[in-house]
Amino acid sequence: MSRVAVVGEARRVEGFALAGAVVLPAAEREQVLDAWRGLPEDVAIVLVTPLAADALAAVDVGSRLVVTLPA
Repeated sequence: MSRVAVVGEARRVEGFALAGAVVLPAAEREQVLDAWRGLPEDVAIVLVTPLAADALAAVDVGSRLVVTLPA
């Protein structure tokens, strides 16, 4: 079964843990890229904050669905 992950500023993503998402707080570009590289293999959907989306703009996301959360 595939999982959902959420990447971005802690205050915006921590609540998703209550729904069972893999939560990866990241407030700076390098932290976002590290979180992306560390995603578990079974993550198929990644929700990102606008800050994280900017950091991932040039990254090949492969077959994962990436959804940017509203600002």
